Amino acid sequence: MNQEHSAERATPLTRIIDATLQRAGGWLPFDRFMALALYAPGLGYYANASRKFGQMPASGSDFVTAPELTPLFGRALAVQVAEALAKTGTDELWEFGAGSGALALQLLDALGDRVERYRIVDLSGTLRERQQQALARHAGKVEWLAELPETMRGVVVGNEVLDAMPVQLLARGGGAWFERGVVRRGEGFAWEDRPTELRPPVEVEGAHDYLTEIHPQAKAFIATLADRLKEGAAFFIDYGFPEAEYYHPQRHMGTVMCHRGHQADGDPLAEVGEKDITAHVDFTGVALAGQEAGLEVLGYTSQARFLLNAGILPMMEQASLAERTLAARLIHEHEMGELFKVIGFAAGEPWDALGFAEGDRSHTL
Repeated sequence: MNQEHSAERATPLTRIIDATLQRAGGWLPFDRFMALALYAPGLGYYANASRKFGQMPASGSDFVTAPELTPLFGRALAVQVAEALAKTGTDELWEFGAGSGALALQLLDALGDRVERYRIVDLSGTLRERQQQALARHAGKVEWLAELPETMRGVVVGNEVLDAMPVQLLARGGGAWFERGVVRRGEGFAWEDRPTELRPPVEVEGAHDYLTEIHPQAKAFIATLADRLKEGAAFFIDYGFPEAEYYHPQRHMGTVMCHRGHQADGDPLAEVGEKDITAHVDFTGVALAGQEAGLEVLGYTSQARFLLNAGILPMMEQASLAERTLAARLIHEHEMGELFKVIGFAAGEPWDALGFAEGDRSHTL
């Protein structure tokens, strides 16, 4: 199964991808292509100097995340983080993929002396510079790492981190399963499907053509985190579904999506390195990966329910009308409230975490 693709101008990044393709025999599984497109040093989307995060296209940004939308997101999350720090007897906060630094600033401002050290694990050198500027007044507490240390203690947060981890694409056609990969065809990249033994984690009913993703990298990340987090907790906020919804027969086009200039498109093979590439999170897979590696699931719920449990409504009542309007997007069902989910883990003894006090959906995982 082949699919032609539009012409693409050569760039330093596409030349690196071409060289990688050549070494691989002319075909790259999509997760390797996505990793280069997003993370190739200095050239991939998250490694280059483009702005990425912001509220409006006029700022030169490509998308907005909850902390950029309103500081009330971080203030509400801080309520859960404070409880987790107290319950686990730790005083360090870890953030993966800290973006513009907005969430770190909100958490540090809200938590004050309860946080002794704030460690940011980020692959992007250009984003690190932006984070350092944003966090200047907390400079004495903040430390940057390029990879996970062997042992960790503390509370981990990750907002829109799992969705940017490379995924493998599986395509069913004519009743057979294929892995979808990338080839060079003429002036551009194109899709090419190859037979595979890989399968989705649950059987997809029906015989119709079907495209989906599997998430070995996200699962491996959670397993590694579980191995190294000796004491503490972790909270991940992202868009996604439990596997029964993820691999629903009607979700036959997959979830890979690109973002540039606050516009979404479904073509990751064009403008490589100039736009974000994401896939929804399989939260069942994430939960199982954590449990199998020794973490306890504290809860799983919608972002709206989590923020309401953490007390965002009283915070909104104290805010200006403009601030309340923005914060409403975090909890409105048709905005971010339902699409985004929160999963919590404990390393050590679990407790009844307040973010999941009402509306816990762990039973759906």
